[in-house]
This record gives sequence, structure tokens and C-alpha cells, in this order.
Amino acid sequence: MNDQRREPDTQSIVLDEVFPHASETIWKALTTGDLIARWMMAPRGFEPVVGNRFTFQTTPAGEWDGLIHCQVLDVVPCERLSYRWRGGHSDNLGYGAPLDTVVTWTLVKADHGTRVRLVHSGFVLPKNDTAFRNMSEGWKKVVRNLDAVAGDADALPASHDHATRH
Repeated sequence: MNDQRREPDTQSIVLDEVFPHASETIWKALTTGDLIARWMMAPRGFEPVVGNRFTFQTTPAGEWDGLIHCQVLDVVPCERLSYRWRGGHSDNLGYGAPLDTVVTWTLVKADHGTRVRLVHSGFVLPKNDTAFRNMSEGWKKVVRNLDAVAGDADALPASHDHATRH
């Protein structure tokens, strides 16, 4: 028994909220570059297409330039969006340590709106303790912002239904 290798402990951030918006409205906020920039960070090169690679820029730390490399993994319009989220540098401990995770948004029709479930999975502990703690709090704010911005999504003309390209 003692000779078996222990798998690293991984954790996920899970948030589950009901927003008073149609799933089409939430989807527009999740997949339109200008709107994503308002509730999270400005994406660079985002398109809701499987295989598409894009980035976010956040605060650099140590050897890490602050660039978050993402790739769209799954797209089911108005139901699910999933993307890989990688960042950090191997020379960093704490903030800016290597991170290789997956962000998944799931939308389900609910009474009076849409249930929005965010799962950010793959935090390897203890290596990603700092990211897990910081992002647990950060995603709560981001999800509140998403709710607020989604209210503006219906006001966008149809030509803005796809993310802004950079």
C-alpha cells in the first residue's frame, strides 16, 4: 500500500447562481469580447469556437508576465462554454506559480431566469494554494459583475453577438 504514488490533491472553485436573464442574454455576455472585458478582463483573440486560442492579461509577478493562455474546449450555444486557463512560471511560488486549469460555464433554464454554474477546476494543492484562495474570492466578484453586465447584453445590436477580435 505504501508504495503507491499519491495523486496530487486538486480542488475546484464552484459558484452556482440564478440570474434574472434569459440564457441567450447570459450567453451573449459570456461570448462577446467587449462584454467579457466589462465583467472580467479584456480577452485578446477570443472567439467561441472549439480550438480557438486567446489570452487575458493580469498583474505580472516575478518571472511570470501576467499572461493567461486559454483555449476553447467546448461550446454548446446558450448551454456550456469551457476553456483551458494556463498561466504562471515555474520559478514562482505563491502568486504567479504555474497553473493549468479549466473554466466551465453551464447555463440551465430556471424559474425567473437562468441558473449559471461556474466550475474552475484543476487547482493542484499545495502548489496552487495562493491562486485557489485569490481566485475563489475573485470569481465571486466576477460572477456578480457578469450578472450586472448581462442586463446590458440585450441592448447590443446583433452585429456584436461575437467576440471582438484583437
